[in-house]
Amino acid sequence: MTTAVTTVPEMALEIARTVRDAGGRALVVGGWVRDRALGLDPKDLDIEVFGIAAPALRTLLERLGRVDAVGESFTVYKIGGHDVSLPRRESKTGRGHKGFTVEGDPHLSFEDAARRRDFTINAMSWDPLTGETVDPFHGADDLKARLLRAVDATTFADDSLRVLRAVQFAARFDLTLDEGTRTLCRTLPLDDLPAERVWGEVEKLLLRAPRPSIGLALALDLGIVDQLWPELKALVGCEQEYEWHPEGDVWIHTLMVTDQARGRLEGLDYPRRVVMMLSALCHDMGKPATTRFEDGRIRSKGHEEAGVTPATTFLDRLNIHSLDAYDVRRTVLGIVAHHLKPTMFFKAPTPVGDGAFRRLAQKVELELLAQFAKADCHGRAGTFECDAMDWFIDRARALGVEHQPPAPFLLGRHVLAHGITPGPRVGELLKAVYEQQLDGHVTGLDDAVAALRRLL
Repeated sequence: MTTAVTTVPEMALEIARTVRDAGGRALVVGGWVRDRALGLDPKDLDIEVFGIAAPALRTLLERLGRVDAVGESFTVYKIGGHDVSLPRRESKTGRGHKGFTVEGDPHLSFEDAARRRDFTINAMSWDPLTGETVDPFHGADDLKARLLRAVDATTFADDSLRVLRAVQFAARFDLTLDEGTRTLCRTLPLDDLPAERVWGEVEKLLLRAPRPSIGLALALDLGIVDQLWPELKALVGCEQEYEWHPEGDVWIHTLMVTDQARGRLEGLDYPRRVVMMLSALCHDMGKPATTRFEDGRIRSKGHEEAGVTPATTFLDRLNIHSLDAYDVRRTVLGIVAHHLKPTMFFKAPTPVGDGAFRRLAQKVELELLAQFAKADCHGRAGTFECDAMDWFIDRARALGVEHQPPAPFLLGRHVLAHGITPGPRVGELLKAVYEQQLDGHVTGLDDAVAALRRLL
């Protein structure tokens, strides 16, 4: 473990100096301290202020800039992009993430303030003025040992989300879960977690961990998969034909594909990154229902289409729909239903026409389909030829349909101009002409109008 040479934002230093001059002490807390210790580039910097009451703290901060109260009831102020808070006492009053009473207390000891945190690696504080690390639960030692350990076994279970946090931390930072913490995690029910909180941790696992498979394997070991995702649990033990999948069952293949997909996210925007990773988890969910032993071989005929229903249920559990105005759900389900198409088109006994590409582009974004299909192809043990995906995307790009189907030349106003009364007939004519456009028989507006006239 190496400590990064990290530039502390000037505003954070100003806050620390102002608090010191008023008789208090400001410590940087949480993930920033952990990431700095790991030699990573820390992002969000949060500050806890000891020794100054809430009203006085706000007055001090207002000398430095605009202050927004984001947690006035337990004293969290935002200034200059930083969260500044008092140390907090928490008491469990009910189930779920909202079942807490939280109270800011500037007179808490450093140890008591850190005790409410989940893992020792997140319970370290750092003084930006002196450089001292305050580490009452030996998080630095655990980082050196690559160990993920609960701070306090008696309060860890107060928030069941910590089980999911264990999974994403283990995968992101290559940590081994402490045996006592592992046993504790296995005992916690997870039925009080809302979908958005579950997705928040899954998203970090899929998009931030270099190898999400580490976290997924841990999730299975801890019983998370059994409790939250029966669609994934069904993949465990579902056999595959050795010739094509020497790595083992569908679960193992899914983990390998997930790592392959993670390595292919560069250049993609956020929604498409999510599509790639969720497609990796969902793409073979139809295999358990379709796998049969026939003619001496294990086959899963029709598993693509059969996977749409369980994948939909899985996305429902995570409450995934559109992100940044991009229809993530539709694209994931399109990939599930058509993930074998690039290879099928490539190996077709007779050449696949342009119309097939244009029609497939109506169902799924072909650029993502090809990228995912390559991850699926390489997500196996052994060596396989995966050139079909390059051929597929080259064809799609040549036709200009790699991101969306062709826009129709013929529009409703063109149909109405020919004296057709508004109604279902207009849609029927538009569809008929568009089908000819997909086949390549209509290549412009003049062709489209001529085709309309022939239909009339």
